[in-house]
Amino acid sequence: MNLKEDLKLPVFRLIGETADRMGREVYVVGGYVRDIFLKRPSQDIDFVTVGSGIELATEVAAALGRSKSLNVYANYGTAQVRSGDLELEFVGARKESYHRESRNPIVEDGSLEDDQNRRDFTINAMAICLNADRFGELVDPFGGIADLSHGLIRTPLDPDITFSDDPLRMMRAIRFATQLGFSIVPETFEAIKRNRERIDIITKERINDELGKIIRSPRPSQGFKLLDRAGLLERIMPWLCDLKGVEIMEGKGHKDNFNHTLQVLDNVAERTDNEWLRWAALLHDIAKPTTKRYDEKIGWTFHNHNFIGEKMIPRIFRKMKLPMNEKMRYVAKLVGLHMRPQSVGEQGVSDSGVRRLITEAGPDLDDLMLLAEADITSKNPAKVRRQLAGFAKLRERMAEINDADALRCWKNPVNGLEIMEHFGLKPGKEIQLIKDAVKEAIMEGEIPYEHDAAWQYVLHEGPAILQKNLK
Repeated sequence: MNLKEDLKLPVFRLIGETADRMGREVYVVGGYVRDIFLKRPSQDIDFVTVGSGIELATEVAAALGRSKSLNVYANYGTAQVRSGDLELEFVGARKESYHRESRNPIVEDGSLEDDQNRRDFTINAMAICLNADRFGELVDPFGGIADLSHGLIRTPLDPDITFSDDPLRMMRAIRFATQLGFSIVPETFEAIKRNRERIDIITKERINDELGKIIRSPRPSQGFKLLDRAGLLERIMPWLCDLKGVEIMEGKGHKDNFNHTLQVLDNVAERTDNEWLRWAALLHDIAKPTTKRYDEKIGWTFHNHNFIGEKMIPRIFRKMKLPMNEKMRYVAKLVGLHMRPQSVGEQGVSDSGVRRLITEAGPDLDDLMLLAEADITSKNPAKVRRQLAGFAKLRERMAEINDADALRCWKNPVNGLEIMEHFGLKPGKEIQLIKDAVKEAIMEGEIPYEHDAAWQYVLHEGPAILQKNLK
């Protein structure tokens, strides 16, 4: 098969001509070749040459007039050239061997065949020659084209060796299957199950990279189901596995919270690409195993699972080495609040309830509403319609609240300094008591959300608040 028509970018001819002048073979390899057949755009292009990849990259950068954009990674024998929107990565063909206790390979120079043998999956082991006499020729020794056409993930060589050598490939198999909607062939999947304990030698950061790609997939639940079936999930996210199962007492059972969580994740994924909102969906019920109780009168309860779940998020993020920054705080906040829209709706959508919800959610209100709506997974159509109608009514009331936009960026209109100055107070809890009273009055609609009205309230109610505190 010849793919000249798929190599229209001028850079391919330039690289082939540069390699010819140097007396080198050069090939486009990996994901770019795969994506040609999947008709997916790609800006990252990998090249393999028989010889030094750094030497070829240096010559290509000079030919492109991009010598200043050349980045050399001598320890890895690779080099990168940026040309416009393209990232061009060069490496010399190599063969690898491994020690069992490490995933870092012993690397030696090799042939194209050696390089293809070390690739993770058949669909990533194809190469296209760029040399003039073979320009566009596809080299596909493991049937990658056939596997692409049938939607299959398999390893080029013995899967047990492939996964034992580099255990991250187990997660990559599941990630590709999830991203592309492919199936992992049985012998490859069984090898993942046999080698699952090897994932323990992979760093959390590299695992998170693959998890992130699964979460960003069109239907992320598929990846988590595969991770679970393979025995990998219990090793990397055991708290998710704790959600599995249904317990029955006196004929009363609760839903399987693992399956429910994955449905919520998919529901969110259908409506947004926001990766951290998807994380919030994945973790929104994480405290249910901790809070599960059986009550003879009402059945199973999970009281305060949202608040306890919010407290669990920093520990989970720290354990997984996920970012301990505003992204973690965003996920924790949404986990803590994910029941609030439903409770406000059940209370009859009062003005005070709507104001409190807007204030608590702040700029994340729309994301919170999306998560709450995605959390409706009942198989009872009447219940679903009732809950969605309640959320629709809540959205209407939020739009009708005059100061809704201001409340999203809540800041108490009265500051502590003016309270201290007027009442002759020093810093202390009295200041906060007065500010809390102001906030409560605004939430209840007793005063408008503005400074002058709030200050008049302080002048009128402040003395009584202070007197009550003294008692």
